[in-house]
Amino acid sequence: MNEASPAEPDFDPALDVPPEVFLQRLESYERVLIDLKDQLYEGSWQRILDDLKARLDNKPYIYKLSQTISRDLAAIERMKAYELRHGVNLSQLRKKD
Repeated sequence: MNEASPAEPDFDPALDVPPEVFLQRLESYERVLIDLKDQLYEGSWQRILDDLKARLDNKPYIYKLSQTISRDLAAIERMKAYELRHGVNLSQLRKKD
């Protein structure tokens, strides 16, 4: 894991599945976010979140992820929560997939 969080997110049954099931259920845009996290953001969910929020605030940003920033922010928070809850790195698991 690259990042820590002060508190685990509220109960979400979608997060309480084995990693292989979680990965299978990801949408294609979510898989892209995982890949971009490693390729452009040095494996940091926080850096990608900051970049998306900067884009929303019309500040300089690294990469135009999509026109649906709200969707991407929610997906990143969910994937980050999954990693924290299960102590896994989705990028590493995706490479094995």
